[in-house]
Amino acid sequence: MNQLKVFENDLFKVSAKLENDQALFDVEEVARSLGFTTVAKSGNVTVRWSRVNSYLPNNSQHLAKGDLIPESLVYKLAFKASNDLAEKFQDWLAIEVIPSIRKHGGYMTPEKVEEALLNPDTLIKLATDLKEEREMRFRLEKQKQQDEPYTTFGKVVSGSDASISIGAFAKLMYDEHGMKIGRNKMFRWLRDKGYLIKSGRERNNPKQQYIEQGLFETSVSIVSRTAGDVESLTTLVTGKGQVYLSKKLLQEYEVFI
Repeated sequence: MNQLKVFENDLFKVSAKLENDQALFDVEEVARSLGFTTVAKSGNVTVRWSRVNSYLPNNSQHLAKGDLIPESLVYKLAFKASNDLAEKFQDWLAIEVIPSIRKHGGYMTPEKVEEALLNPDTLIKLATDLKEEREMRFRLEKQKQQDEPYTTFGKVVSGSDASISIGAFAKLMYDEHGMKIGRNKMFRWLRDKGYLIKSGRERNNPKQQYIEQGLFETSVSIVSRTAGDVESLTTLVTGKGQVYLSKKLLQEYEVFI
């Protein structure tokens, strides 16, 4: 299996080949399948190569279009993606793609089977490769468990009943992602993007459509003044809104999670 073979279903498409007893995958197709993409100004969906490369070991080569990666790095990227799409992609690889490449616990072509029968050293090497592969999967699974508190941040926040102020949300973005965006800049960004009303008496209040979507809510307070009591609204970002807006901010400012 020296030539790239295309595997695809209704959701994914990936090319792979066997080279020196190792299955190699087209990294661009893997990245697209895992959702490491962004929409360019031209409207084309492109791979976020900086994010892909940031997730690989320090000694890995810089990857780009046309490169191939081994199975171990495919799983590492899938663990980092940590979303429903990535889980489906991993299941598809494990159930359909990998078994069609791997035979007898190793990457066995008919020629390799014959070689293994004639040369015990080849069989020993295949067994060693399989052992190393299993150890790699164990390490990656252990790392996934260690990363769980961070990868589940979105799930925890989105399911929380606690809404926070715009200033608190700006601080959260700094604490969690290192994004230096203060309260005033956050208000300006939300206005510019159309989430908040830009002017008038309702300036900085969330637009009704985004309240209905569950991204914002308002807190009402009464302010006593000489002319009488005045109702004041405070804009709050819901748990769902925190997850949604943080993704938008991270994409725009290219801060990688």
